Amino acid sequence: MSLKVITRAALAATVIAAAGPALAEIKIEDAYARVSTPMSKSAAAFMIIGNDGDTADRLVDVISGISKRTELHTHKDDGNGNMSMVHVEEGFEVPAGGEHVLMRGGDHVMFMGLGNGLAHGDVVPLTLVFEKAGEISIEVTVDLERKPEHGKMMKHGHKDH
Repeated sequence: MSLKVITRAALAATVIAAAGPALAEIKIEDAYARVSTPMSKSAAAFMIIGNDGDTADRLVDVISGISKRTELHTHKDDGNGNMSMVHVEEGFEVPAGGEHVLMRGGDHVMFMGLGNGLAHGDVVPLTLVFEKAGEISIEVTVDLERKPEHGKMMKHGHKDH
C-alpha cells in the first residue's frame, strides 16, 4: 500500500464534526470497505462512529457516487436461523458520550450496483448524513486483507466478523 493511500486513510479515519456547543460531536474511526471479489457489484463499509457530545445523534443516510444505491443495512435473523440483509430506513442512533459500531455481521453501509470493481487500497468517497451533525464526508480505504483481530474495533471490545 502506498504512503499516499495510508496518509489519506489516516486523515479520513479521524474526521470530527461539531454541530454547535454541547450538541453531537461525531468522530469516525477505523473506517474500511470490503468486497467479496474485485469484480463484485456490491460492497460494504464498516467503522466506529463516536459521539463525544452531550446529545445523541442519528446516522440517517449515506451518499456515495460509486454505486447506484448506497444504504444503511443490518443483518436480521428470520427466526429459522437464516440471516438476510435489510435496509434500515430509520438509521442508527449514536448515543451521547457513546458510539455505534458498523461491523461485519451487523450494521453496515451497503454499496449496491457498483459501477466498477474495487481493489485492495482503492479509496471510496462516502458522505455520512446525521440528524444533528449534518453531513460528514470521509474517504474509506478498501481493505481486502483485514482479519477479525485487526483494527480498533477489537480494542473497543467489538468482534469484527
